[in-house]
Amino acid sequence: MVEHATSETDLDRIVRMFDGANLIVHGFDGVIQRWTSGCELLYGWSAAEAVGKIVHDLLETQLPAGIDELRAEVRANGFWTGQVSHRRKDGGRLAIVTRWTVLDLGNPHTLIVQSNNDVTFMQQVEDELRERQAHLQSILATVPDAMIVIDDKGCIASFSTAAEKLFGYSAHEAIGQNVSMLMPSPDREAHDGYLDSYIQTGRRRIIGYGRVVVGLRKNGTTFPMELSVGEAVAGGKRTFTGFVRDLTSRHRIEAELRQSQKMEAVGQLTGGLAHDFNNLLAVISGNLEMLEARLAEPGQLSLLREAQSAADDGARLTSQLLAFGRRQALAPTVVDVGALLGEFSDLVQRTLGDSVELRTIIPGRRLSAMADKAQLQSALLNLSINARDAMPAGGRLTIEISGVEIDADYVGMYPAIRPGRYVLISVTDTGTGMTSEVMERAFEPFFTTKPTGSGTGLGLSMVYGFAKQSAGHLQLYSEPGEGTTVRLFLPRADAGKDSHPDEQQARDTPSHGTETILVVEDDARVRRVTVSRLQTLGYSVIEATNGIDALKELEAGHDVALLFSDVAMPGMNGDELARKVRERWPRVKILLTSGFSEPHAAEKEIEAGAGWLKKPYTASEMSTRLRLLLDARHGGDPA
Repeated sequence: MVEHATSETDLDRIVRMFDGANLIVHGFDGVIQRWTSGCELLYGWSAAEAVGKIVHDLLETQLPAGIDELRAEVRANGFWTGQVSHRRKDGGRLAIVTRWTVLDLGNPHTLIVQSNNDVTFMQQVEDELRERQAHLQSILATVPDAMIVIDDKGCIASFSTAAEKLFGYSAHEAIGQNVSMLMPSPDREAHDGYLDSYIQTGRRRIIGYGRVVVGLRKNGTTFPMELSVGEAVAGGKRTFTGFVRDLTSRHRIEAELRQSQKMEAVGQLTGGLAHDFNNLLAVISGNLEMLEARLAEPGQLSLLREAQSAADDGARLTSQLLAFGRRQALAPTVVDVGALLGEFSDLVQRTLGDSVELRTIIPGRRLSAMADKAQLQSALLNLSINARDAMPAGGRLTIEISGVEIDADYVGMYPAIRPGRYVLISVTDTGTGMTSEVMERAFEPFFTTKPTGSGTGLGLSMVYGFAKQSAGHLQLYSEPGEGTTVRLFLPRADAGKDSHPDEQQARDTPSHGTETILVVEDDARVRRVTVSRLQTLGYSVIEATNGIDALKELEAGHDVALLFSDVAMPGMNGDELARKVRERWPRVKILLTSGFSEPHAAEKEIEAGAGWLKKPYTASEMSTRLRLLLDARHGGDPA
């Protein structure tokens, strides 16, 4: 818009009308012709000091574009509006919103009228708000507890990064939805009623203090969580902020501790009873032996020998009880475990029968453990018999010997074992597997799933007691329909120092990387440790709790270099996931992991090029395997 004036007097009159405003009149050459009292107060220069100066030199104007470009826009449109920065006489800077308007005097001297508004304070406030918002966002992105903000209708207004990871929803998916979507029934249906009741009556259920409740993830799984809710009222609006802490790992560790304490108590009880019972059996057996010399009638001798046989069975039973209670006297020696298995395998095969194939995997190097040789043989025999009974229609039993190192990360997942180097004896069958309920009681004495009369229920409990008494550990890994692996950890007698120093250093030095890895693991505790290890090594990590979520992450277009997946997972297992990934994203490398001694469930994918990493593994072993896969040519198998 172009303003018209008829004379110089008109210009003076216009300036006087707006003298208190911040107006500057100058030509297209920038020379100041009028300078109002408002400008004197704003900038500090008097009119006498300002008139005749080049406006952009005097004010050291910082423009969003070149001056010639802006002048051209003013000529074309008649005005220009924008934000600039000006200098005061005292050197301070001002944020100015300015409008340049063409003033046509009807002569060749067309002028520009600048109207300037000081927005410095507003700019400072906005900058502070942006800084606080960025600070708040950084806190929300890094705080380990999930944070969710809702309004008085229960609608989600804020959803932190930790909440996204915990519940599986993105912030975009959650914001605007009712928070009851994160709750299972019946809490979901009752939540709005709780909120309305509190607003109307002030009666609290969770607000103001913490409470353990159940959360619902996007994939439909539930988990225990600690929820603390705070309330705020501002501007007549009421908001509630909830902090959520996942208690899955804590509950699992507490359950393991309770189980360990229970087993310790049961072990002490059974060990004490067995010790006293052995004394009774010694009296019975001794009297039977003395009585045998005084009997001559065949019928009486037959009854006596039957009683002696029962006493012998009782002695074996008490021996097993003593082993479970860690009261049995052991004679530990340095045992070459591989050599012992080689000598012992024929007996194991005869025990298994013809319907079960025995496979032994013994490393080329010597692996020695400090253990009672006879008790170790008895433990292996018990495990083999249990495996045979779990394969009534036949199958395969694999006994594998390996050297492993348990580090602090693994101890964090399974506190019952101590860090160090162990000889690991893995006994894996292809049988019916165990449910979680059976696994919880598997080590209890006299607990058995076999038919009455088919077992005492002391096999696993005896092996458990032997492992603990030998300063080792026993661990079960089983899935219904997939078989069972029993892992017996025995401390290495040679402390694992049988390798060449250069080889040892290479094995202990983790390999780093920068690629993006998709970790798929349904166990939250294992997933958390794995992600932490990978991030420490420099990798970018995307997490998924199951195969379906993993496929969604890949479909989202992430530049994933490698899929690192557990094999045994509910729903889509790791084998099926690997097959789908190999077919749709052939350039994505695949590394599968499992607690099973042999990768039965993933043999085809491993043959097709997927890598395999057996649990437990150290960070160094994991990093080495990753680099072998990532550095291999596409389609190659570095195994």
